[in-house]
Amino acid sequence: MQQSTNTQSQLVEVNTVRSTVHRFVAWLDRFGETSQDQYDFWASAQGRWAKALYYRHKTWAAPVVAPFVLLDAFAPASRSLASPRRRFPIADAHYAMGFFALAKADYDTAWIQRGQAFLAALETSRCDGFDGYSWGYPFDWETCVGTVKAGTPLITSIPYGYEAFEAGHEATGDSRYLQIMESVGSFAFASLSEREVSPGVFACSYTPFDHRRVVNANAYRAFLLMAAGLRFAREDWRVAAKRNLAFVLWSQQEDGSWLYAMDGKDQFVDNFHTCFVLKNLLKIWQMTNEPQVLGAIKRGYGFYKQHLLDQTGHPIPYAQAQRLTLYRRELYDYAEGINLALLLEDVDGDAPTILNRLVNGLLEDWVLPDGHFVTRHLLLGRNTVPYHRWAQSQTFRALALYCATVD
Repeated sequence: MQQSTNTQSQLVEVNTVRSTVHRFVAWLDRFGETSQDQYDFWASAQGRWAKALYYRHKTWAAPVVAPFVLLDAFAPASRSLASPRRRFPIADAHYAMGFFALAKADYDTAWIQRGQAFLAALETSRCDGFDGYSWGYPFDWETCVGTVKAGTPLITSIPYGYEAFEAGHEATGDSRYLQIMESVGSFAFASLSEREVSPGVFACSYTPFDHRRVVNANAYRAFLLMAAGLRFAREDWRVAAKRNLAFVLWSQQEDGSWLYAMDGKDQFVDNFHTCFVLKNLLKIWQMTNEPQVLGAIKRGYGFYKQHLLDQTGHPIPYAQAQRLTLYRRELYDYAEGINLALLLEDVDGDAPTILNRLVNGLLEDWVLPDGHFVTRHLLLGRNTVPYHRWAQSQTFRALALYCATVD
């Protein structure tokens, strides 16, 4: 967004956002770079067992998962009894990108060193036992198709590592970051499986070991391989990107939405996963200028505006849920909505208004006195336990990018 498009009141808001970002950095310095996590209860041995039972038996297993759901909603701080604080690669990637953006916003190269420190953490947290750089979760993750072990590469995390090192290279010119980026691209190309679901339409796996058809996973891989393929002159990577892009376009519903997955499981439509798909499509379109991609973006953002924002411009967590939820608002939705609106400035005339409503709403209702952000607005009360992965780091990066883009 160019400065000429902003009113004076919006320019004052940028200074407020910058102040909020600086307060958050001060909190981060005090709090540290490890945290509890949204999945702490479910990553414990008891939580994984209960969740697996629920996936198999649904209704009659509901009483088994109910205690974890209630603790999560009404006593979120108790998760420290289930798990220690940990470091999360996806959060480190967002913090790195946030500090590189803050260096631009403040015209202060001192922030670059903070970003580099998070890149150093990413170098050490890469998944062991795989060729090429990749990242996943530091905990066992129970899914509807089984347990994903800690340290398993996830295609929804890997592109953020790529982008973080890309931002580091842009800020420093360090050629070693380019080597890591190429290694990330090589992993994403060679280590995930694909299945043809329609002529010319290929769905990639979520990890090297599954055969799921998750839409946002394919959007992430399509973006990563397109970006890396162009940078490193790998036509085979770009061809693979187009196959997964075809799957994302094929998966779009008539109303413009995307189900989470197209394999008969996890058939919900929520806010931030919709944003994930759209932002990856936008990045691909910026590289390729393909009309079909732009058409999908416009239909998808039209659905987002109609079904995932309320009349006041606040995010709605679900357009189509598949189970009971005990919260009204989600921090992640604000972070990804801001990212999306920044990308959409030249595509959708409503994006600047949506952007400012999201930023204003975040500043008014989500910033705590110590500088960190509320995690969720519940049906009753709020969850103020900070999770770096969900979504303190994403919100920091979104607001830092806002400052760097708007100012």
